[in-house]
Amino acid sequence: MKPTNYLKANAADVLLQLAERREPLVITQNGEAKAVLQDIASCEENQETVVVTPKCCTGVLLGL
Repeated sequence: MKPTNYLKANAADVLLQLAERREPLVITQNGEAKAVLQDIASCEENQETVVVTPKCCTGVLLGL
């Protein structure tokens, strides 16, 4: 977790760390999580593995 001020001051370093670690980074504002940053390679991998759940099954999965 890093505050927005850290991101502003260290954007280039943050991008390098994201690419090296391949772990998402939570960005906070006023102590609350507001966003998640992720390197593009991880993002593309995640998009390829997303499973679409049919609408009719959503209630079953959520226990509704």
